[in-house]
Amino acid sequence: MKRLLLVATTALSASLAVAPLHAQTADAETPAAEAEESTGGIEDIVVTAQRRSESLQDVPIAVSAFSADQLRSQGVSNTLELGRFVPNLVSMNNTGIGSANAFYLRGLGNTETIPTFDPPVGTYVDDIYLSRQNANNINLFDVERVEVLRGPQGTLFGRNTTGGAVNVILKEPGKEFGGFAEIGYGRYDKKIARGSVDIPLAESFAIKVSGYWQDDDGYVKNVTTGQRLNDDDGWGARLGIRGELSPSVRWNGSYAHIVANGENILNFQCNPADPTDCKGRFATTGIPSGKSAADSPFATLPISGRKKTFLMGNYTTTDLVTSNLELDVAENTSVSLITGFISQDQQYAIDFFDGRSGPSLANPTPPVRGFARGGFSILNDSQHEQFSQEIKVNGSLGDGLIDYVAGAYYLVEENRTDFADTFTLSPATTLVLADRILRNKTEALAGYAQVDVNVTEQLKLTAGVRYTDETKTVSVNDNRASCNDGTLEPTCMDTVNLIGPSGLRVPDKLKAKLWTPRFAVNYKATDDILLFASATRGFKSGGWNARATAANAFLPFGPEKVWSYETGIKSDWLDRRVRANLTFFYTDVSDVQTPSALVSPSGAATFITRNFADMTNKGVEAELTFVPVDGLNLYVNAGYQDAKFKIDRDAPDLDEYGIMSVAAQQRACQALLAVGNIPGGTGTTASCGAGIVTPEGEIADPTRTPKWTIAFGGSYELELGSSGMSLVPSINASYRSKQETNAANYTIYSGSITGTNGTFPANPFDGDIITGSFSPAAWFVNANLALNGADKKWQLSIACTNCFNETAANTSLVNTRYIDQPMTWMARARYSF
Repeated sequence: MKRLLLVATTALSASLAVAPLHAQTADAETPAAEAEESTGGIEDIVVTAQRRSESLQDVPIAVSAFSADQLRSQGVSNTLELGRFVPNLVSMNNTGIGSANAFYLRGLGNTETIPTFDPPVGTYVDDIYLSRQNANNINLFDVERVEVLRGPQGTLFGRNTTGGAVNVILKEPGKEFGGFAEIGYGRYDKKIARGSVDIPLAESFAIKVSGYWQDDDGYVKNVTTGQRLNDDDGWGARLGIRGELSPSVRWNGSYAHIVANGENILNFQCNPADPTDCKGRFATTGIPSGKSAADSPFATLPISGRKKTFLMGNYTTTDLVTSNLELDVAENTSVSLITGFISQDQQYAIDFFDGRSGPSLANPTPPVRGFARGGFSILNDSQHEQFSQEIKVNGSLGDGLIDYVAGAYYLVEENRTDFADTFTLSPATTLVLADRILRNKTEALAGYAQVDVNVTEQLKLTAGVRYTDETKTVSVNDNRASCNDGTLEPTCMDTVNLIGPSGLRVPDKLKAKLWTPRFAVNYKATDDILLFASATRGFKSGGWNARATAANAFLPFGPEKVWSYETGIKSDWLDRRVRANLTFFYTDVSDVQTPSALVSPSGAATFITRNFADMTNKGVEAELTFVPVDGLNLYVNAGYQDAKFKIDRDAPDLDEYGIMSVAAQQRACQALLAVGNIPGGTGTTASCGAGIVTPEGEIADPTRTPKWTIAFGGSYELELGSSGMSLVPSINASYRSKQETNAANYTIYSGSITGTNGTFPANPFDGDIITGSFSPAAWFVNANLALNGADKKWQLSIACTNCFNETAANTSLVNTRYIDQPMTWMARARYSF
C-alpha cells in the first residue's frame, strides 16, 4: 500500500508537471521563499512552527531559528552542532555511531538507535519525520533554515515529540539560474566539496541539483592496528523540483541519496598503552577498520549472516523522497498533500570496551589487551523503511476571525535488525552473548486540528488537539544453530520464549490511543511585543528492551506522557536593533522512558529500559539579539532548568514482570550501605548505582540536564574601502554547567576504599575522575574569519571549532566516558554564480 501511494502521488505530481505552466501570482507567493527583510536591523526569519508560514516573532512557541547565513557564520555544518547554540539543548553523537545524534531538550531525550525505541526530540526534513536516529546527523550544506522547537509538539507534528523538534527546511529551486561551489581543507586531512545549481526549465518550473562530498583520516590513533578512527566520510546528492503548475497549484518535491561513514569510537586523551603520551586521541582496540572482509576476526565465530565479515566502522545509506503538492481550493483555503518515503540501511561493528573489559571499582583501568575481536562488541546489519502520507488544510473563516490548520496523518515503518553481541575474555575465547534477528513494525493514524480565534487585533485564543491511534508489533528469532534444529531451547532469543522473571508473557503487540491537546493565548501589546501563554500535551509511545541478551529481559516499557506549560514574551526594540525573547516553562512528565546500562558480574554490558519514574522540569530560556550598528550582529542565548525525578513510594516492590520498583531498589541499596558495603562492589550492582538509584542510595539527577546553557558571540562586517570587498570576523562561545550522563549517576573516582564487601582500588564517591557519568562544566569557542569579494560573489574563510581544544563528555556507556571531538580547523573557498 505504501509503495502504491508513493507511486500514485509521484505520478500525479509528474502529470501536473507536464501541464501548461503559469507564473505564480503575488498572492500565492509563499513567505518562506521570499528574501528575508533587511531594514538595517535584525533580519526577519519566516518559520513554519505552526505548520504555516509566519514571522518568528509572531509565533507563540519557544523556537530557535537559524537562517543559512547564520549557520555558516556560527560554524554550524551539521545538526549535531546545534546543541551549542540553543537554550536547554544538549546534543551528542550516539556511543559508537557518528552518523546518529541524540538530542536532549529540557531533559527529555533518548540515546538508543535500535528501532524499538523512538526519539522524544523528533527530526524532520521538509515536514517528513525521521523515525530512526541512525543517520540524523544531517549535513546542512544547502538549507533554507533550521528551526528548533522547544517543548512538546504533539498537536501539529508527526510523532513522539515530547521534548521538541529539529525541523530542517531545504532550499527550494530558485527562479533564476545560479548556485555556488565550495571546496575546503582542514585538520586531519579533511577535504570537502559542495555545490548547488538552480536550473529554471520554464517561467514557473525549476530544478535544483546539489551535492556534497567529504573525507578525512579520523582524529583517533589506534595504537594496536596503526589505523585512524572516528573519521567522518560520506557524500550526498539531491534533486529538488519546484513548479507553479497553475495560479492555484504548486508542487515541491525532492529525492536525496546520502551515504555516511562516521564513527564515535571510545577514545582517550592519553594513550592507554603509554599514559605519558597525551598528544592526541587514542584507542587500543584490535578490530581492524574497514567495511567488511572475508578474514574478519568475527568470521570464525558461530555468528550468522554477512555481519560476521564486518570490520570496525559504521556505514549508513539513506534514500529520502519528499513531495508536497499544494492546492488553493478556495480564496482563503489551501490543501497540502505531503508524502515521504525513507529507505535506510546500516551496517556497523563497534567495540564499546576498547579491546578489553569494562571499567569497574575492582578494575577501574583495565589493562590494554588489543583483543582482535574487541572487548564488548556489537555487530549490526539493519534495514529500515518508512512511508508517511499527510493531508493538511490551512485556511481562514469569517473575514479573518478564525485561522485554522487541520489534517490527517498516516505512517507505517518496517524494520529488520540482524545483530549480535560478543564479549572477549582472551585471544582464544570470545563469547557470543546473543545473535538474533529483530523484526518490528509501527503503524500510526492521526487526525489533528488547531483553531486560532482573533478576538481583537491584539488578542488571539488558540485551541488544538491531535488524536493518535498507533500499533506496534515485534518478533525476534535466535540465529544460533541450536535454536534452529527443530527444537527451541528455553534460552533461545525467540518470540515464544519472551517471558518475564515473574512468568508473565511479554506482549508482541503494543497499542496506544491518545488525545494530545494544546491551548494558548497570545496578546499583541504593540506591533513589536507579543505576550503568550500555553499548555500542551505530548506523548511518546512505548516499546521493547530489545538490547537484552536474555529472553526474560526483553521486556516492554510504556508510553511517556508530558504536559508542558509556557509563558513568555517576544519583542523587538529600538527600530529592530534589539530583540528579546523570553520563555518560562514547567514540564510535568509521566513514566519517563529511561535507558540504563551497567557492567554485569561477567564483565560484559547489561542493558535495561523501564518507565522508572515521573519527572518535573522548570526553567527559563532567553534569546537576545543586538544590531547596534549596521554590520555588527551580537547575540546571547541562555537557558536555566531544574529537573527532578519523582518516584511512587507506594508502588509494589515488584511489577507485573517481576522487576523491582525504584522505591524497593532504593531501600535495598540503603540497607546494603548501612552495613558498610561499597556500592559498585561485590553484591551491590543490582541495587546501588543502577537504574536511577545512585551509588549513595539517592534518586539520580536526570541525565543531560545541565542547570545552565549559555551561548554568546557575534560578527562584524568591515567594508574594505570602495573595493566592494569586506572582512567578517566572528566568534561564538558556549558554556554548559556540570551534568550527569549515566542514568544512575555512577562515576569511578581515584582513591582506594574498603568496605564490608571488600577493598577496591577506586571508589564511587569523590576524587579525580577516572571514568563514568559525571561531566564537569565546560566552555567551547568557535571562530571564523571570512573575506568576501565584491557583491559577495566569492568568499575565502578559515574557521576553527573547539578552538581551545577543550575536553568534555556529553555521554557515557557502562562506566565509559565518550569525550567530544578535539579542535579542528577548516579553510574554505566559495564561489557564487
